[in-house]
Amino acid sequence: MAKTACALHILVDNEKLTNVLLVELKRGVSFDTLARKYSGCPSKRHGGSLGEFIKGSMVAAFDKAVFSIPLLKPHGSVKTQFGYHIIKVLYRSGGGRSLPPPPLKAAVC
Repeated sequence: MAKTACALHILVDNEKLTNVLLVELKRGVSFDTLARKYSGCPSKRHGGSLGEFIKGSMVAAFDKAVFSIPLLKPHGSVKTQFGYHIIKVLYRSGGGRSLPPPPLKAAVC
């Protein structure tokens, strides 16, 4: 079972906007671009990157999603007390890596 994860997210204040952004992501708009434009989280300055974090360090609904959704596929909407999130998990580690981390020059974490 993974103990750490590296993820990106976009935080908005309504579910309708998450649905619009998910469509844009499917059309090929980059996660980085949408996070920088729409996210209400300070992580938007880094394209939504939360870096690597330990399981249990995020609020429950967010943590549950990060450690259960498919890797590298934007997922949403996840509701927390902060708003609605679109989450993209880059990798999980600890107890067997699901996928290797991206190459160093392409890493956002």
